[in-house]
Amino acid sequence: MSELKYTTRAAELLNDAVECCKNYRHEFVTPEHVLLALLDNDTFLTTLDEYLPQYDMAHHLEEYLKSEETVPESLTYEPELSVQFSQMLEMAYQQVINSSATDIDITHIVRSMLQLKESLAAYLLKDALEEQTEDFMSALISAYEMDDEHEDENERVRNEAWRKFVVCLNETYQQHNPLIGREAELQRTIQVLCRKEKNNPLHVGEPGVGKTALIYGLAHRIEQHQVPKRLEQSKIYLLDLGTLLAGTQYRGDFENRLKQIMEGIAAESSNNIVYIDEIHNLVGTGAIGESSMDASNMLKPYLEGGTIRFIGSTTYEEYNKYFSRSKGLVRRFQQIDILEPSVDETIHILKQLRPKFEEFHGVVYEDAALELAVTASAHHITDRFLPDKAIDLMDEAGAALEMSAQEGMKVVGKQQITEVLAKTCKVESMAVKEDDTERLAVLQTQLLKQIYGQDEAVRQVTEAILLSKAGLTDDNKPLAALLFVGPTGVGKTEVARVLAQELGIELVRFDMSEYTEKHTVAKLIGSPAGYVGYEDGGLLTDAIRRAPNCVLLLDEIEKAHSDIYNILLQVMDYARLTDNKGRKADFRNVVLIMTSNAGAQYAGMASVGFSGNVSKGEAMLREVKKTFKPEFTNRLSGTVVFHDMDRTMATLILRKKLRLLEEKLNAKHVMMTLSYTAFEVLLNEGFTREYGAREIDRVIARRLKPLLMREILFGCLKDGGHAVIDADKNKELHIQKS
Repeated sequence: MSELKYTTRAAELLNDAVECCKNYRHEFVTPEHVLLALLDNDTFLTTLDEYLPQYDMAHHLEEYLKSEETVPESLTYEPELSVQFSQMLEMAYQQVINSSATDIDITHIVRSMLQLKESLAAYLLKDALEEQTEDFMSALISAYEMDDEHEDENERVRNEAWRKFVVCLNETYQQHNPLIGREAELQRTIQVLCRKEKNNPLHVGEPGVGKTALIYGLAHRIEQHQVPKRLEQSKIYLLDLGTLLAGTQYRGDFENRLKQIMEGIAAESSNNIVYIDEIHNLVGTGAIGESSMDASNMLKPYLEGGTIRFIGSTTYEEYNKYFSRSKGLVRRFQQIDILEPSVDETIHILKQLRPKFEEFHGVVYEDAALELAVTASAHHITDRFLPDKAIDLMDEAGAALEMSAQEGMKVVGKQQITEVLAKTCKVESMAVKEDDTERLAVLQTQLLKQIYGQDEAVRQVTEAILLSKAGLTDDNKPLAALLFVGPTGVGKTEVARVLAQELGIELVRFDMSEYTEKHTVAKLIGSPAGYVGYEDGGLLTDAIRRAPNCVLLLDEIEKAHSDIYNILLQVMDYARLTDNKGRKADFRNVVLIMTSNAGAQYAGMASVGFSGNVSKGEAMLREVKKTFKPEFTNRLSGTVVFHDMDRTMATLILRKKLRLLEEKLNAKHVMMTLSYTAFEVLLNEGFTREYGAREIDRVIARRLKPLLMREILFGCLKDGGHAVIDADKNKELHIQKS
């Protein structure tokens, strides 16, 4: 009897019989206890009802068991097996030995019960069934076989349920772009997978560098039998944590799902691999309240066991923020860095991907277009990484051309790439053309047409821009970092405005007089954690992320708190600035211009003594060198000195201001002509070395515009006309309508 094995339901039946015996406080477990427990078995009762629909067997059994002698309540005891109970089990055992069955089932017990002599249980069954005993037994066997089939089906469904939470990459890798390059990283991954212990690679790299593509490449290698023998039959399953969590209302649901998945994958093969993208999400997933039991802790036994291999991928930021907190998880993985590919590697990747994109969009990509997509995206799209941003540029250019109404062969050239890049980077198309030499060739001429008397300053600015465009400067520095020094009103800010206009990029201006306090300087990169304004981010870093191609004007830099120079040092040195949340702003495509009036109080001393030919700008430059630290001035591309205002410069500026006024008057259908006398009156009053060109604006606003205003609103120019401005002997201006 020691070797007896029971089916689960037979074991449960005998346990129920023992419990029934205890409830009645009987000393011995008898077949009658077994029969009463059988009447609670749904399959037995349903089959019995088919033969004895109105027969109440339970009533007779209960009456009999109540009449039996009981053990006093005061005694503690364990029921023993009666002689008839032992005989019943012995006969059941003999049935199993003489058949192909392996375990004692309920049907064996019932048949043995029917064979007992001097047993009420046997009598009640045989008396009720009469000649139908064998038919009943056949029906009972069929009913339990059907139960077994349903149980097997339910078990199979339970065993296969884990598949809906995973995706087999061996079956889907062909739907994704093929892996190109990354041989060293792939070989290192395979090497880690072949280890005996800690055979779990962890891919860490920036978003878009190809971490997921590496896994699809591994799945392709496995299917092509290009891996070591140990991995030949492996399947890679992508674990979707979002689907795994969906619909889990109670704590146990998540654990059951995770355990079901792991056991299902392990049962299928000992060489299977689980790929967990964004693996940092494991830390904390499934945890309740302050509990430390999360998904990462639940997976540790499987990570340690070695029957399942895991591959994870995450970014450096999320690795440091989340993953590294779980020391037990870190030591079970082998970190493999996935670095951003070089420009040449990315060009090779795009050329290999070209056939798939050409087939999808129905276009043809030129080699030059692909090369431009890589080099331009690397240079201008600063918040993303190769090859992802270059592939996006290539894809969108193909989609844009596919949408056009042209029929026949469509060729994606540099023009299409440039147009898409212009929209992506929010700059005018001409600003990003790599071969736009004509615009750069006339840059100095265009600036000189609008900036008067500062030829040397314009030359230095243009030269700095052209050096950068020619690729002769450091790639990891701003296009230019210039300090404009000179008295007020001589064109320092105007040069920055005109330069942005001519380059076709945005002018981003910060008035440094707003940052005189130490705490206000922190706003540029964001307030520290715990301080007001932390959530707002940095004003300067956010502005550059929005417009990475711009002219950045920091007006009157000397008025800012000295902490501003510490911030600007890394901008001028490495073209990078990190805000309070760790996000980087890229200044490589920024023209940094700072203006300064430092030393203006010493400018009047320029013409004193024997060195009377020294300009105010040069005198101020001497003071600038005293004002700014050497490490700051040493990082500048150049310090541009602006000359004092002279009469020739004032004449040209006055004419420019009058042209701008004439343009406004033309909209009112008014023409304006100034006599020589009137022009001289405005020039004489507007020309001051102390206030520069701004005084000319004030003179026009004070002397000329009020005259025109009254006549346009109420007088002779109400319906338009030609206004001639003249001056009398008292230098008073008046209007004559011609």
